[in-house]
Amino acid sequence: MTDWMDRPLADMAEALHKGNVSAIEIAETAIARHDAWDNQLTAYKIWDADNALDQAKAADHALKSGNDLGSLIGIPISVKDIFGVEGFPIFAGSPKQLPSDWEKEGPVVKAVRRQLCVIPGKTHTVEFAFGGLGINPHWVTPRNPWDGENHRAPGGSSAGAGVSLYEGSAMVAFGTDTGGSVRIPASLTGNIGIKTSKGRWSTDGIVPLSSTFDTPGILTKSVADAVFAFEAIDAKSRHSTANIEAADIGDIKLGVTKDFFWDKCQDDIAAVVENTIAELSGAGMKTANVSLPEAHEAVEVMAGGIIAASEGYEFLSSELPEWLATLHPFVAARMNTGRDSSAFDYLTALRRVQRLWQRADAQLADVDVLATPTIPITPPIIAEVEEADVYRNTNMMTLSNTMAGNSLNLCGITIPVGLDKAGMPVGLQLLSRIHNDEALLAVALAVEAVIGTPAERLGSPPLGGSL
Repeated sequence: MTDWMDRPLADMAEALHKGNVSAIEIAETAIARHDAWDNQLTAYKIWDADNALDQAKAADHALKSGNDLGSLIGIPISVKDIFGVEGFPIFAGSPKQLPSDWEKEGPVVKAVRRQLCVIPGKTHTVEFAFGGLGINPHWVTPRNPWDGENHRAPGGSSAGAGVSLYEGSAMVAFGTDTGGSVRIPASLTGNIGIKTSKGRWSTDGIVPLSSTFDTPGILTKSVADAVFAFEAIDAKSRHSTANIEAADIGDIKLGVTKDFFWDKCQDDIAAVVENTIAELSGAGMKTANVSLPEAHEAVEVMAGGIIAASEGYEFLSSELPEWLATLHPFVAARMNTGRDSSAFDYLTALRRVQRLWQRADAQLADVDVLATPTIPITPPIIAEVEEADVYRNTNMMTLSNTMAGNSLNLCGITIPVGLDKAGMPVGLQLLSRIHNDEALLAVALAVEAVIGTPAERLGSPPLGGSL
């Protein structure tokens, strides 16, 4: 019997359209896997199996009627609990349910709902998406499936997104990325994570953190799955006759830098990424040295927290003032930076990063992508980051490389390329100029053709997966 949850997304979609498998059968498998692994992995804040089966029945009815609503019909998709989804409550990681107005769907969720995908539940997030480790003491912190002995960080703020994929209850996971919140959980759990260009996908229907940096994105189990889902979700791609295909290896130029992105990197992680770049070079990709001093300054500004915290604090003060009092101290400490900053501080920081956007764009003009480590450290054991100072330092280390993508206004993707000494996944981050999403994904497809899928490259984690 074929276990479709382990097959490529395109194969699942084709089987659904041909009638070789039903949406009900796929939903039942996703539910069975969730039932088997939820007690250990806790990916979801809200899970509704009955709702999922009803959605699957609707998908099957449409397919049997010859009503092809899109390539994601019947596909299980998890959604970070910061997106509005009709029929599901929303908490945004806070201890109290948000008003029902925030349950309204924005364009990104509507794009998949119109295709009659199956949303079985909403995954855990860091409170108001403000944290890179994935920790949420209000509820639970999902467990990274790659450590069978210790409860390690799953990455945040889309904490349950990557875990839901390895649990086997979703084929695509929606997240948001303000400082790395798609790429971090993707990298730490051995998945693909796409940070779209700012403005490419609407943030309407998503509880905001930073109007300057917030971007919706997706996590999947392979680059091929990511491209398939991207094309089905992305409004521009849906109206295009051209499909994204792997770039010609000999035409790709990888930018390589030895400055900021490597400064905090563990030796074992650096070695895995360096060896992968050498592997890609050996396969025919060109490499070129790139100097990007803008990354250090941009991350320094973003790490100061004034922009995101000011925007986040203003939003909560204006829209959800009662929720300020219940912020966990880890989140409150960062959010209060916005409360304590002046308008002059905010505008100065914003002007600094905006000037850096143009400089970084020019620095990357002669390469297709910049190749860096995604996360410079091993995901920590949760019990070891419970002290405020340790949490703060580890959180910023985890965010350091991905924040460059947001603070320099780039698009990006992370691809699993190996395991570190602790047996945890290592990600290769590819960053490209804004609005270069299709070209970035074409390069990522070429990379996967050389190094293999995550399953081929990493093997299987000790937790999650098949029944």
